[in-house]
Amino acid sequence: MATTWNLDPNHTEVKFKVKHLVISSVTGYFSNFNGTVETTQADFSDAKVSFEADINSISTKNEQRDGHLKSADFFDAANHPKLTFVSTSISKKDDRDYQLNGNLTIRGVTKSITLDAEYNGTVKGFGVDDVAAFELEGKINRKDFGLIWNGLTETGGVVVGDEVKLDITAELVKS
Repeated sequence: MATTWNLDPNHTEVKFKVKHLVISSVTGYFSNFNGTVETTQADFSDAKVSFEADINSISTKNEQRDGHLKSADFFDAANHPKLTFVSTSISKKDDRDYQLNGNLTIRGVTKSITLDAEYNGTVKGFGVDDVAAFELEGKINRKDFGLIWNGLTETGGVVVGDEVKLDITAELVKS
C-alpha cells in the first residue's frame, strides 16, 4: 500500500545560488511551494516525487532584483507562475545516498535533471506523525529553460552566471 508524505513548509528550504559578476554568488529561495512523495518502501527506494513552487514567492533579499527575476527577462511569472518537478526514477546508491531523476519545468520548458539526495532518516515527530528528511543538491543551466537575460560589465564580464546550484532541505510528514 502506498504512503503519501507531504512537504512541511515550516521545515523545508528551497534555495538556489547563481554567480554574480563571476566572482561572487547570489542566494535566493522560494517561500511558497508544496510537494508530495508517494512510496511503498520505508526506505523511499521507490519514491515518486511531485513538487511545485510559486514564482512570485522568489526572494533574493533585494526587491528590485526579485522584480527583475519575476519579469519576462527571467521567469516571466505573469505567464508562467509555477515551476514544477516530477520524478521519473530514483536509484539508491547506499543507505543514505540516492539519485533522483525527473522533469523540471520552468517558464514552460521541461528538461530532465538529476538531483543527489541524502536521506537523513525517519523519526516520530511531535504527536504521532512520522517525519522523514532529505537534503537534495543539483545543478542546472538557466539558459536551458529560457532564462537568457544577461548584461555585461564595462570590462566585458557577465553579470549573471549560467549555472544555477539547487539546494533543498526537505522535511516530509506522513499523511
